[in-house]
Amino acid sequence: MKTIMARSNSQDFSSKRHHFHWSKKVSNEDDENPTTFKSSSNTTEDDKTETEKVMVEEPSEPTQTPASKKKLQAVAVSRLRSVLTIFGRNRSQLPHSLGTRVVGTLFGNRRGHVHFAFQKDPTSHPAFLIELATPISGLVREMASGLVRIALECDKEDDKKSVRLLEEPLWRTYCNGKKCGFATKRECGAKEWNILKAVEPISMGAGVLPAEGPETGSDGELMYMRAKFERVVGSRDSEAFYMMNPDSNGAPELSIYLLRV
Repeated sequence: MKTIMARSNSQDFSSKRHHFHWSKKVSNEDDENPTTFKSSSNTTEDDKTETEKVMVEEPSEPTQTPASKKKLQAVAVSRLRSVLTIFGRNRSQLPHSLGTRVVGTLFGNRRGHVHFAFQKDPTSHPAFLIELATPISGLVREMASGLVRIALECDKEDDKKSVRLLEEPLWRTYCNGKKCGFATKRECGAKEWNILKAVEPISMGAGVLPAEGPETGSDGELMYMRAKFERVVGSRDSEAFYMMNPDSNGAPELSIYLLRV
């Protein structure tokens, strides 16, 4: 019995000793692991530092050379010019577009009323066409006696949308300070266009066109006067047209003022 207990104690002691050595071995391995982990951490920090160095030392994008900048500027200027050219062409094709020099035509039957037409050029449709209540024979007498000033006035109404001055439908007429009734805006119909086409080759002058249609004799003849006018825009509510004399001396024989008051 003692022998068995002795062996059992010996085995237990041996087992505990063996277990003690295994624990020590494990502890030794654990002691080595932190060293290995620390080395791995150092390696990671070194790699991060090298990566940052590479990112810092990475070359930036190449800057534009002066030649490329000049080329881009030339392309931009070319595109801008093309846009402005197209805009100018479209603007010139507008029916109400007038420049500083226009073609003015005064016409009417001997016993009829005066018509005024202003065109951008002799071949374009009139941008401004009105009919005055004044007989053309009376206007001819006024022009024969001296200078003629015709003032056309219209009312400015704030409650309606403002329109272009040349598009106002009704005007009060004054000739050399005397009230001469009203003038109304007209559309260029076939009859008016035929008259303007008949005097198209005439740059400046006055004359008589033969009667057309059922009207015969002197009463059916059409009197006209054609000249170039200088257009002066004071504001959106005032414009003036001055007939240009060939000799450029003295005051214009005929002046027309448009006022919105």
